[in-house]
Amino acid sequence: MADPRKVRADANALVGELLERLAHEEVRQLEVKRGGLRVRVSRGDAVVAPPPPTAASGERAQSVAVAPAAELPTVTAPLTGVFYRSPSPQAQPYVQVGSSVGVGEVIGLIEAMKLFNEIRSTAAGTVRRILAENGQLVRAHQPLLELQP
Repeated sequence: MADPRKVRADANALVGELLERLAHEEVRQLEVKRGGLRVRVSRGDAVVAPPPPTAASGERAQSVAVAPAAELPTVTAPLTGVFYRSPSPQAQPYVQVGSSVGVGEVIGLIEAMKLFNEIRSTAAGTVRRILAENGQLVRAHQPLLELQP
């Protein structure tokens, strides 16, 4: 079992390093996993959440999360596959930053097992950020869009 003071010192050092990178790069969130340690930092009002105990081993999961106080609604990928923002390479994207989106509206496609699946919005609002790039492999439940209600 790892020494909790060493783990805490490693986590603090990693958080400091990520915060420094976050301040100097054009990103809003960074996440790093090193061994059993997972650290995520985000821009904005931050709240530090202590890691919850794990039920299986009785040990505490070693993670520190810094996240926005109020999360905006997101549209997530329902399955794993390659995300496309438009129906074809020559066509305009389904949505862009600033577009209004209604519940059930197509926001992109995910290709899985050589089938193209329409991805529909699960929330209504204005697109604030597009979190997945065109042609990027996305995992099930990965956020694709961030909406402003």
